[in-house]
Amino acid sequence: MISESNISFSGPPVDPNLLADLPEELQYYLKIKNGFIAYDGGLHVRGACAEPSWHSIHSVWKGKLALRQTYDGLSEEAIPFAEDCMGDPFILRSGMVYRLTLETAFMEPLGSMTEFFQAIEKDPQAVLHFEPLLKLKKQGSGLAPGQLIHAYPPYSTEQAANGVILRAVPAEAQIAYELDFFTRIRNLPEGETFRIKILPNEFA
Repeated sequence: MISESNISFSGPPVDPNLLADLPEELQYYLKIKNGFIAYDGGLHVRGACAEPSWHSIHSVWKGKLALRQTYDGLSEEAIPFAEDCMGDPFILRSGMVYRLTLETAFMEPLGSMTEFFQAIEKDPQAVLHFEPLLKLKKQGSGLAPGQLIHAYPPYSTEQAANGVILRAVPAEAQIAYELDFFTRIRNLPEGETFRIKILPNEFA
């Protein structure tokens, strides 16, 4: 598990009914601490709770932001139990943890749950990819509980090579944006160009 000295937010008490839906290895960790935020927002482990909704596993597993409604490779057995500072989820499936990149649907295997947490303790920046968080902090900002980083233009676009603008935004708005972005581009032919337009109050 993650050292208490790195944890800045802990989730509310476990909801036993929601906990019972989850695999035993995830139940084990959530009984110790029902989710948390660590490394100043570099890691968010979700909890077995209904509120706050941005902290709930069920909101992105079976709720209004259920990832499997957008990503064909995810089944109900794939549980998004955590996320990085950008909202890319860590998925538990058949005892193994994977990182899902929301912009591209790329799945990266990271080992068992135990191996995942051990790797983070050893080198959190390498596992969690929180360079955007470090840049945001250099700008004099940071992440409060319930916030994620939004990058414009998206990192998966060619324009991002010229630099991106980073903002701390409500977590659920960032995830909804990423789901919408992937939905719009997933069927584009390779090499197809597209234009991105951000509405002024999208993250208000």
